[in-house]
Amino acid sequence: MTELLYKEEAFKIIGAAMEAHKELGNGFLEAVYQEALEIEFKTQGIPYIREPKLEIYYKGQ
Repeated sequence: MTELLYKEEAFKIIGAAMEAHKELGNGFLEAVYQEALEIEFKTQGIPYIREPKLEIYYKGQ
C-alpha cells in the first residue's frame, strides 16, 4: 500500500467530511454539504480556501 504524504491532514479532512455527513444525513445538494463542511473545518481548526480560482488552459487559451 502506498504511504500517504499528508496522512494526518488527510485523516482530519476525511473525519470532518464524515462528521458533516453524519450530522446531515443523505439527500442534500452539494451546496448544503459544502456549507456544513466549511463550518466543520472552522470548528476543527482546519485551514481551507473555499472554491479558489483555478487557471484552466484549454485548446491553447
